[in-house]
Amino acid sequence: MIRTVEAEPHVSAPVLAAYSYCEAVTGQQARNFAYGIRLLPTPQRRAMSALYAFARRVDDIGDGALELDVKAVRLEDTRAMLARVRDGVVEEDDTDPVAVALTHAAATFPIPLGGLDELIDGVLMDVRGETYETWDDLKVYCRCVAGAIGRLSLGVFGTEPGARGVERAPEYADTLGLALQLTNILRDVREDAEGGRTYLPADDLAKFGCSAGFNGPTPPEGSDFAGLVHFEVRRARALFAEGYRLLPMLDRRSGACVAAMAGIYRRLLDRIERDPEAVLRGRVSLPGREKAYVAVRGLSGLDARHVTRRTVRRRA
Repeated sequence: MIRTVEAEPHVSAPVLAAYSYCEAVTGQQARNFAYGIRLLPTPQRRAMSALYAFARRVDDIGDGALELDVKAVRLEDTRAMLARVRDGVVEEDDTDPVAVALTHAAATFPIPLGGLDELIDGVLMDVRGETYETWDDLKVYCRCVAGAIGRLSLGVFGTEPGARGVERAPEYADTLGLALQLTNILRDVREDAEGGRTYLPADDLAKFGCSAGFNGPTPPEGSDFAGLVHFEVRRARALFAEGYRLLPMLDRRSGACVAAMAGIYRRLLDRIERDPEAVLRGRVSLPGREKAYVAVRGLSGLDARHVTRRTVRRRA
């Protein structure tokens, strides 16, 4: 997936207004995501904000207080809007700024819009209240709601000409999405339980005596909650290690964006590992200064160089 857009063409006032709306949504609703995409050139940053604003709309439908059948209808309405975007029939003066911005982004970058259909499919799984017996089952959900976002983002980033192993870039982007989503699941385990949702695989919960769920600030009596968390942390770390192979395939600023977002979540994972029960007491987060450090590290290329050296050693 070679980059084809080198300079920003003229963007009309209605499209700029649509992008501004999407960027405002991103800044208000997704601080970690917004922090990462600040490192991108303007065209890519706008396109990523359009993707996020669409994803936010889908998530808000799934997480909202509507009746389940109404949620399903709203999600299919959103899918119909996506079909209009895909067909290129959304006019610049359309009343839906997300549709306008996404249409422009899709015309500017080779974004695989089918990934947004997968996102809708994943949220429909939430609406249906699906649970997951095994990690393989949960991976299907994670690929829909997060792996697809990784592949969509890669459409905006593009890959560097001549990058080795570039044919695997979508696979690595997908895997990095899984790593972020599993970290999210660990961080939000109490909040999800209060909303009646359980994402961690049932066989993992049973293995560590946690099948009773997480409805309070302390683990289920007699459980090995720390063992469960450390088990899932190891799984997430393995996904990060595989997904980070994407970094050397990206240009400096796209790599910095990915490294910043992934780095923030890896540090969240570190905090969760040090104090597993913290996720039952409240949301684990990073202070702004630590996020800034992660962004500087990403912009310096340290993570990409580390991945490159490790890959060279393995090939040797």
